[in-house]
Amino acid sequence: MQLKCSKCSQPIALTDTIESTDGRLSHVDCMRPSNLTSAERQLIYVYCFDHVAAECLACNVTYRWQQLSADAITGRTNMCPRCRQDLTDSIRAHLYGCAMAPPEVRRRAGEVRQAARRLVKESQQLRNTSDVVLRQLEAALFERQQALQYAMQKNASPASSD
Repeated sequence: MQLKCSKCSQPIALTDTIESTDGRLSHVDCMRPSNLTSAERQLIYVYCFDHVAAECLACNVTYRWQQLSADAITGRTNMCPRCRQDLTDSIRAHLYGCAMAPPEVRRRAGEVRQAARRLVKESQQLRNTSDVVLRQLEAALFERQQALQYAMQKNASPASSD
């Protein structure tokens, strides 16, 4: 069973940008679930504004962050200007390895991303475990109901033959 967003009910992937509200996980932006977080955008702007921060493997072209395209109709951002492919993952990979960002900033940004991934994984595992336990309880309940019905039929049979 897939972990789902509490706002849009769509599955939450490990690459999605999530938040926790009242103990329930949801996308930060349900329309663009894997979009950069505001903190990631801020880090790109501060540390990577003046150099290449994304690569389109399909076009074999590199771009600065401000050269990337956006689509006002669909709300998509971080797109290759040539082929319109989403380059968010490329930007994120650059951010976590950029030599211009201080090591402490890179490390902490990576820790935040890893914590979010771990939260999604562990929530999924707990959901799977609870689903298994629920199925076992349902099976046990069904068996008990069948046994009760059988016992009631067995006890009703001698009384009706008298």
